[in-house]
Amino acid sequence: MRTRNILITGAGSGIGAGLAAHLAEAGHRVVVTDLDGAQAGAVAHGIQAAGGRAHAAALDVANAAAAAALIADPVTGPVDVLINNAGLQHVSRLDGFDPGQWQRLVNVMLVGAANMMRAALPGMRARGFGRIVNIGSIHALVASPFKSAYVAAKHGLVGLSKAVALENGDVDVTVNTICPAYVRTPLVDRQIASQAAEHGLPEQRVIAEIMLRPMPKQAFITIAEIAAATDYFLSDAARNVTAQTLALDGGWTAA
Repeated sequence: MRTRNILITGAGSGIGAGLAAHLAEAGHRVVVTDLDGAQAGAVAHGIQAAGGRAHAAALDVANAAAAAALIADPVTGPVDVLINNAGLQHVSRLDGFDPGQWQRLVNVMLVGAANMMRAALPGMRARGFGRIVNIGSIHALVASPFKSAYVAAKHGLVGLSKAVALENGDVDVTVNTICPAYVRTPLVDRQIASQAAEHGLPEQRVIAEIMLRPMPKQAFITIAEIAAATDYFLSDAARNVTAQTLALDGGWTAA
């Protein structure tokens, strides 16, 4: 597979950092972005120390002007592959959910993805090639209590991905969404404590009864599995795979 210039949002930790390391090891150049520029820099430095090619940048994806400026920066681009991964979580009943925090989740995970695609697509179309991989969630396909903003944003991301894929079907640009069930990242670790408080359960019961019970496989998804799915969407074999939603859910959505 030809090496590409790949921009990943929310890559200062968790899934994004894991994808950056994996893709750099495969020979790609990665642009590691995160709201926390220091974290992005640390990930990029680690990749460079391992012999990979990486550049870091601080980025608030909810800021459309900042997204456009970063994509236009010649140090960043041209962006062949965009991976929209930036995300955050807040667990609360809707009637107790701070409106500003609710809007922030939607701004990052839905509006932010749109901002990044809007900025990247003209260049992809002009060059006749582009791959966009949106990191969704099992909660793009099903709902859980106390996560109304996250569920709304991730459901919207699937629809957004499909619409943008159809708009760009006339060129070699694909847009797909990967929807994993729970991945053991710092984001999920923080959720465990929040869910325990909301449900009045010990943390181990939250893991067993809320996170893993809906999955027949009863196992956390790994970053390696998400990386393998990403590799496929970037491959020549997937050039006609677009507007698709791939669930890595251990059978959760089979029923």
